[in-house]
Amino acid sequence: MLGLMQDQPLVVSHVLQHAERNHPNAEIVSRTVEGPVHRTTYGDVARRARRLANAMTALGIRPGDRVGTLAWNTYRHMEIYFGVSGMGAVLHTINPRLFPEQVEYIVNHAQDEYVFFDMTFAPLIAKVAPLLPNVKGFIAMADRLTINGLQIPRLMCYEDLLEGAGEEYTWPELDERSACSLCYTSGTTGNPKGVLYSHRSTVLHSMAMCSADGAALASSDSVMVVVPMFHVNAWGLPYAGAMCGAKLVMPGPALDGASVYNLLRNEQVTLALGVPTVWLMLFQHVEVMGLNPRSELALRRVAIGGSAVPRAMVETFMNKFGASVLHAWGMTEMSPLGTLCRLLPKHDRLDAEAQMQVLLKQGRAPYGVELRITDPEGNVLPHDGKASGLLKVRGPWILRHYYGAENEQLLDKDGFFDTGDIANIDADGYLQITDRAKDVIKSGGEWISSIDLENAAMGHASVAEAAVIGVAHPKWQERPLLIVVRKPGTELSRNDMLAYLDGKVAKWWMPDDVAFVEELPHTATGKVQKLKLREQFRHYRLPQAEAA
Repeated sequence: MLGLMQDQPLVVSHVLQHAERNHPNAEIVSRTVEGPVHRTTYGDVARRARRLANAMTALGIRPGDRVGTLAWNTYRHMEIYFGVSGMGAVLHTINPRLFPEQVEYIVNHAQDEYVFFDMTFAPLIAKVAPLLPNVKGFIAMADRLTINGLQIPRLMCYEDLLEGAGEEYTWPELDERSACSLCYTSGTTGNPKGVLYSHRSTVLHSMAMCSADGAALASSDSVMVVVPMFHVNAWGLPYAGAMCGAKLVMPGPALDGASVYNLLRNEQVTLALGVPTVWLMLFQHVEVMGLNPRSELALRRVAIGGSAVPRAMVETFMNKFGASVLHAWGMTEMSPLGTLCRLLPKHDRLDAEAQMQVLLKQGRAPYGVELRITDPEGNVLPHDGKASGLLKVRGPWILRHYYGAENEQLLDKDGFFDTGDIANIDADGYLQITDRAKDVIKSGGEWISSIDLENAAMGHASVAEAAVIGVAHPKWQERPLLIVVRKPGTELSRNDMLAYLDGKVAKWWMPDDVAFVEELPHTATGKVQKLKLREQFRHYRLPQAEAA
């Protein structure tokens, strides 16, 4: 027997229509590429998205066609999110920080028909355009005056397109399982891989982001979207924001500490979401300028993902900003929400230190994500907080195949996807990532967590950033090398660093040496590129290795 309820597909155009009906005056505030702050509303975004859908239809775009973007977090990018996907085409957000060769590869692999771009990326477009023969046009996200003089083939103007298109448009009733958007992984090894999200997966993911045990977005929130819209759909925030009517604050290309702080203050942001590298720049600005964010800002929650959150960062937000940290974990293949860390009622009885130990974990899975850990043979390991194994996931917003590789078997016999992470899960369901499988340090047959060592090092007052890699050792196979970026104006020696770590980590985990660098290599999502570090230090000789 089937239920007798109405059957309406879960599609993103319905999310936009809901926002237009119920939150038409809620704001979307953007720092534009041109510089000034721009203000619009969900009502205006909905009207301009319909104009865009008409314009794209006139250009010959049909359901299933891919349309690329090389763009920052701005109102125009949000209009494209809904206009392209709402009409049944596939939004392909392109990471502009990839190598030009990788941009060329993914545009051709996705077979993009048109590519929208912010003026910042005009030089990149000019470089790769001759290598993209299938792209029918490059659409500059600006007005006619701004784009005058650009030497780009097949160039079109965004504002001209919208000006020439009508506002009346009926969103098609799409199959909720049809493709909505396409995002490629960072491609740290080999070519980037495409993850093709459906309308259904996108809407369900947005519901989870709005839920109380998710990111808890609400119409009362002012939400700063620091995580880039060219990576995993900005963690689904454009859709989740429209779903609940939250005010969205888009920082555009200005992610320096001063620009972020000014927006946090001026727009009374209550919830901000981003990666640790952006918050480190914010902290530096606050420290240098002697600011008092606790009294100046309305910030109450900060969701941090992309890499493990150091304890020092949690404490800084708590003590200086008066904001709690939501430690998050996920990946492109998961849309990306996998877990969020919140305390349970049972933790209210714990002291502050015990609560901190819980908050430093990656957290618990919301409805829609199922976690398990296995040994290399696929045997399921217990959730006792001790057993450590390969982390696997399944759920309605987790990929089944990579785009263009539908014949490749990715899932195990039970339908779980191997994330490539090493983790443990405790009896309450709290996930603790101990390392990437490729980054874990194998010393004398035992595993050393680079993440735990990095977080311990980040507690030192003179450390701006830290990374740990395994370096070859003739006796122990690998030993940890700690690589440190000092804070400006501070002094820190190898012996100082090792003395600080003494007693904070197991003795056999202690780094064999400390190397100091000016900066660490990062991906566009803020993750340290350990592949590059391993290449940089591939000939490094540890002091103890000489005597082994």
